[in-house]
Amino acid sequence: MTAKHQIRGGALLARAFKEKGVEHAFTLAGGFCNPALEGFMECQMPVINCPHEQIAGHLADGHARITRKPTLCLVGPEGFANAVPAMLEAWGERSPVIFVTGSSTLKRQGAGGFKEIDDVAIAAPLTKYSEQIVDGNRISEFVDRAWKAATTGYPGPVHLSLPVDIMFSSFDEDAGRDERPFNRTAQPVPRAWPDPAALAPVLDTIRRAERPVIIAGHGVWWSKSERNLAASGNKLRIPVYNVPYHTKNLGEETECYIGLADFHQFHPSKPAIHEADVVVMVGCRLDNQMNFGNPPFIPAGTTLICVNGSHEELDYNHGADMPLLSDPGAFLDALAGIDQSWDSWFALQQQRRADWVQEWTNHLEEERARDITEGRKMHPLQLAVDVQAEMADGDWLVFDGGNTHFWNEIATNIAAKRGRKLGGILHPGNYSLLGVGVSFAMSAKSVHPDKTVVLVSGDGAFLSGGLSIEACFQENRPIVVVIDNNGGLDCISQQQERLFANGRHFATDFRDIPFHAMFEGLGGHGELVTRREELAPALRRAIASGKTACVNVKCRGVISPIVAATSDKRDKASIE
Repeated sequence: MTAKHQIRGGALLARAFKEKGVEHAFTLAGGFCNPALEGFMECQMPVINCPHEQIAGHLADGHARITRKPTLCLVGPEGFANAVPAMLEAWGERSPVIFVTGSSTLKRQGAGGFKEIDDVAIAAPLTKYSEQIVDGNRISEFVDRAWKAATTGYPGPVHLSLPVDIMFSSFDEDAGRDERPFNRTAQPVPRAWPDPAALAPVLDTIRRAERPVIIAGHGVWWSKSERNLAASGNKLRIPVYNVPYHTKNLGEETECYIGLADFHQFHPSKPAIHEADVVVMVGCRLDNQMNFGNPPFIPAGTTLICVNGSHEELDYNHGADMPLLSDPGAFLDALAGIDQSWDSWFALQQQRRADWVQEWTNHLEEERARDITEGRKMHPLQLAVDVQAEMADGDWLVFDGGNTHFWNEIATNIAAKRGRKLGGILHPGNYSLLGVGVSFAMSAKSVHPDKTVVLVSGDGAFLSGGLSIEACFQENRPIVVVIDNNGGLDCISQQQERLFANGRHFATDFRDIPFHAMFEGLGGHGELVTRREELAPALRRAIASGKTACVNVKCRGVISPIVAATSDKRDKASIE
């Protein structure tokens, strides 16, 4: 009898992910993971070696958000602790990243093994599924279970722990393949179709509405239903809003898309939602961003409909007046079948948006005049608007930071109203984790190498994750980084000045950091900008350089509307 060929557990792991269609792995190479790395090499799967495990997690997250496919982050036991922030960020965005830990030996577990850590317990609150593989013959099975957990229902990150003794031990190369499922390639994700008896009253309620609005969230994006959303909104002339802190479901140029469902970053959403008699939330959660579905965000007299594609989401949204279990695309197709439209109501929201854009335009003109007269630095909103003016249609924009994030949200809507059609937008998710910008920008450049990718980052955000820029040089993924440099953690200092009795800020200032020189030292392009008229030419040179580039822009700190609302407690709406 011929003996079966045996391979290490790490190679079994690599083959299982190759079979699923994973295109590359993100890691900081460690000794615990060497058998898996050897397996990836044999499978001819590219491995992106990162300067830090958190960066590996963010890169995997960024790729998952753009491609809407599961991605792999492989780390060692001590590296697992570094990857926890990336788990948090992926969890907030429901991004299907599969985190795999090469963990301490199984046979001496609990006895103080080398680098022993209870990674399964730590990851459990931040993932949909966290398990340790206790038998090498079941490696393919556990990969299959993790994959399905990451992609079905409400998607999200998962975690597998593979002990080092199983990682290095040898097993039959077909280990565990004599049991179902025999086909372990990636399968279509199951979708929930609406019960006709439950769908009919929901559609009837919308049909009888006089002022309906749609708020779209994560569920639309991950179910790939954004085209269904655009088709129904445009046909019925129902204004569509996006939940804050989430990758945009629709391009800003889509006619039915009006702006964020956020009273502070997009003021016209307040009268629209307050005047609406029916609010249809598709793929959303009734969390703090939606004020848990309560007044004053959604008035008590408004009918709140929640459409979700999984029972987990629907159970979470127990406060809905009319819940509906349905794949977002299936519901939106049914919605598009309504034979009516809300033209005047829709036109009102379009006019409110136009008026809002004009108000900000007028405000910036007044600020520019004062800047010249008083010799002030540039307004951060002016920076954000001018950056997008230099981008081309189809380019990708990433922003990262506190006030920097919020000003760029506002600028994106302004630029869209003026005709800019970006290829995509990425930014921190629900947990507002600083330092993800470079990783997300590199992900966008990797997936869309022919497009210019611009990151607008606060100086504090760049200091949080800026070392990841080395990966852009290493992998030849040139991006343009624009630093909104106000010399400190401006978002925090402004809150302190309103909170502290002495009206001052404390422990939030930075020294004058030459970010542009850092890029030059690494072999990239760098420029310092201190006046607005220098910005556009500097951006053009940075883009034309073909190198990873930095435009370090000295701006003044200006408190954004949402930070002002948070610190002043003026309004309880999109914030808790």
